[in-house]
Amino acid sequence: MFNKAEKIREKYIREEMWPSIFCTGCGIGNVLSYTMRALDELKLDIDRCVFCSGIGCSSRLPGYIEADGLHTTHGRAIAFATGVKLAAPDLNVVVFTGDGDLAGIGGNHFIHAARRNADLTVICVNNFNYGMTGGQVSPTTPVAAVATTAPYGNLEEPFDLCRLAIGAGAPYVARWTVGYPYETIEAIKNALAKPGFAFVELLMPCPTGYGKENEQREPAVAWQWYKENTITRGDLGRLDPEQRAANRKIVVGTLWDVQKPEYTARWAEFVQSL
Repeated sequence: MFNKAEKIREKYIREEMWPSIFCTGCGIGNVLSYTMRALDELKLDIDRCVFCSGIGCSSRLPGYIEADGLHTTHGRAIAFATGVKLAAPDLNVVVFTGDGDLAGIGGNHFIHAARRNADLTVICVNNFNYGMTGGQVSPTTPVAAVATTAPYGNLEEPFDLCRLAIGAGAPYVARWTVGYPYETIEAIKNALAKPGFAFVELLMPCPTGYGKENEQREPAVAWQWYKENTITRGDLGRLDPEQRAANRKIVVGTLWDVQKPEYTARWAEFVQSL
């Protein structure tokens, strides 16, 4: 009898792409599994889904899925995805991206897609560095963390990608670590169902890049760091005001969920009015 993971793999994954190229202890395989489970639980037609990505470790994900995909240039996945959605509004368009791909070279595409509120589901794998190209500082690398381009510690304040998405106008924003499988699957389901720009940030280890430079080379050590340095939004709310003000842990959970007019629907109405 196949277990659930095997059924998901058999139903959605290209057999010729297996086993994956991802490093031991990295959470990108979890992201692929959670996304496919979310899609399956929503009973979405895989033939009506398109998966877009730019450049980076996480951007290899569309190649593993037995579906249409676009592996685009660095930082440009959201621009391509917006074009797909405008050309075929009935498709479910998902973007896989990394912190460098999304917030570095792709930063303007990110904030303006959120501002327009095009119906895209953007899943950002944030591992605090440019993992595929050598472990350089990215826009989310924590202060004092060591990287190949910051051997004495990073001096730059990082972006909070979820705050950036909320500030730019995204109607749905969530953040989890890959150590919360069921919560992450629910967040991705909510993002897929949201009519508008939905952003899900997934924090995960990079043992051979960021981890090697920051005493998190062993996967168990890295995963424990995420457990100790995050707090759910619910647990944060149960703290007294003074404790909440002093909190320095990364908050995970659904951080923003509102309704807004969706861009491609408004565009269709505009075209019909001409």
